[in-house]
Amino acid sequence: MSVGLVLFLALMLIPIVWGIVAYNRLVALRAQVGNAFAQIDVQLKRRFDLIPSLVDVAKKYMAHERSTLEAVMVTRNQAYHAARAASSDPGEDGVMEALSGANQQLADALSRLMVVVEDYPELKADQTLMQLSEELSSTENKVAFARQAFNDSVTGFNIGIEQFPNSVIARLFQFRPARLLEATASAKEREPVKVEL
Repeated sequence: MSVGLVLFLALMLIPIVWGIVAYNRLVALRAQVGNAFAQIDVQLKRRFDLIPSLVDVAKKYMAHERSTLEAVMVTRNQAYHAARAASSDPGEDGVMEALSGANQQLADALSRLMVVVEDYPELKADQTLMQLSEELSSTENKVAFARQAFNDSVTGFNIGIEQFPNSVIARLFQFRPARLLEATASAKEREPVKVEL
């Protein structure tokens, strides 16, 4: 085999190896996005499991606040279904927007519930409600941390598919940018739900 042929084969092999390495890096970054969303999903499931118990305790005391309790459960179910949709395709534009909106509606409903709880001193003093509220508050903090980790992974993935020469492979294999999971529109609204008793 001549030196020219070996050199030619080496020059042909370099782009192929580069393409394989770039593709594998993008796949790994996409997997990190999925893993980061799985951490959010765990915390969201915990939140969704706590809410019915919170509503059940409140029902004992709040006979005249049925619409508030129903609103919490309706928005909880909407957020639950939005989270299920997002877990099948984390980072996809439409499902992440739906999840953000559903979570904001749930946070609003929970805030309204906590305002109403203030009008019921015996409910406010209920030990079970206090424990559930504390667990819910803790879970909200965990969701915020998991959201930050997810958004960091999404940012890394998006940078990876935009950087040259990876962008060539990303376009070739149709890697699309992932969407960040935004809590809400304003900084004040991005604060976790505050549960005070």
